Amino acid sequence: MTLALGIDIGTSGVRTAVLDQDGALISEARAAHLPQDPDRIDAEKWWQAVRGCIEAQTANLRAAGHDPKDITDVAVDGTSGSMVLTDAELKPVSRALMYNSKGFEPEAQRIAQHAPEVHITRGSNSALGRAMRLLSEAGGTAAHLLHQADFITAKLTGRGGHSDHNNALKTGFDPEASDWPAWVAEVVEPDLLPQVHAVGAPMGALDAGVAKELGLSPETTVHAGTTDSIAAFLACAPLDAGVAVTSLGSTLAVKMLSAQRIDDPAIGLYSHRLGDVWLVGGASNTGGAVLAQHFDGEEIAQLSAMMNPDVPTGLDYYPLKEPGERFPVNDPTLAPRLSPRPESDVLFLQGMFEGIARIEAACYAHMQARGADAPKRIYSAGGGAQNPVFTDIRASHLGQRPLQAAHSEAAVGAARLAQSARAPA
Repeated sequence: MTLALGIDIGTSGVRTAVLDQDGALISEARAAHLPQDPDRIDAEKWWQAVRGCIEAQTANLRAAGHDPKDITDVAVDGTSGSMVLTDAELKPVSRALMYNSKGFEPEAQRIAQHAPEVHITRGSNSALGRAMRLLSEAGGTAAHLLHQADFITAKLTGRGGHSDHNNALKTGFDPEASDWPAWVAEVVEPDLLPQVHAVGAPMGALDAGVAKELGLSPETTVHAGTTDSIAAFLACAPLDAGVAVTSLGSTLAVKMLSAQRIDDPAIGLYSHRLGDVWLVGGASNTGGAVLAQHFDGEEIAQLSAMMNPDVPTGLDYYPLKEPGERFPVNDPTLAPRLSPRPESDVLFLQGMFEGIARIEAACYAHMQARGADAPKRIYSAGGGAQNPVFTDIRASHLGQRPLQAAHSEAAVGAARLAQSARAPA
């Protein structure tokens, strides 16, 4: 028996999943993130939460009659753009900055002096800008710039200085050239930039001390990871060209497999490399977090049951929790549009459903306008995918009925990545 372990560091906590050699899910575990000072996030607490989750997972496996030492492969996903600086011993020498941190205008101005006119690293919420801010605060004590998944992978292997094509993309790495562009050295010390590997590439064995502490085999292979949204895609859908996944969580993310790379950072559209294909997509700030501002889960279910999705409301909403949008419009000042509000809560909620569905359809339309094929199949993941009325409304805008994914947890996708990338014996 060989098992694969996927580790997902999400926004609300850490989740792990274990797949057997046939790809069946046999065990899951989760652990909450430890309390953090939002202005001084400690990356070590990420590692503590991961350790706690792995310990819970190994206990689950033993209770189910499995030996945790049968885990042969591990992969980690983390939130895209979250990062920290560490010393050579992997001790953080800076606070961590998260994927949604903003306010890097001075760094954006420096990047604009060197980056191509249209580039993913531009803008005041740039991941590269975060790296520059951390470097200005660390005072020259850093040895490694590590994305969130990189940091956990480094803790597992005992080696820093490595990343993957997906996590490094927003920091400026060029996955087509498989190198850091020369201009990045003008804003970040090149020696701090990680060596970037193909997603799923073997990174080495578990550190012997870590393996002993966690009850795992020291021969377990750790693979180069990915981002949380890409891991969620891998959990949901087969790797077939034209297959797409819409994730309907707190925000909305759309991704589709394409034979060609399609990028348009001006509207928040970009491609991640997955082997010989590209995962094209972007993320909107619309989604469940907007709905939760107005209704709780029980209210949404009750109101949905009273809707007639075949009769549009005529409301032209652009549901956002606060000003700012990423894709299909890249505008940090875009204002929410949720008026006029009808007296009926049923119509108000249906109007928001329709607005989110229009945004989803616009995302795929923008991909097609730039050379992508129309999606052959769209799988749905996240809480919003569970609502059949919302699915009816989405189907009317998409021109096809979205399919419910059997699995949607990013940890499952990370485990699939580790399993599929297993090095030949």
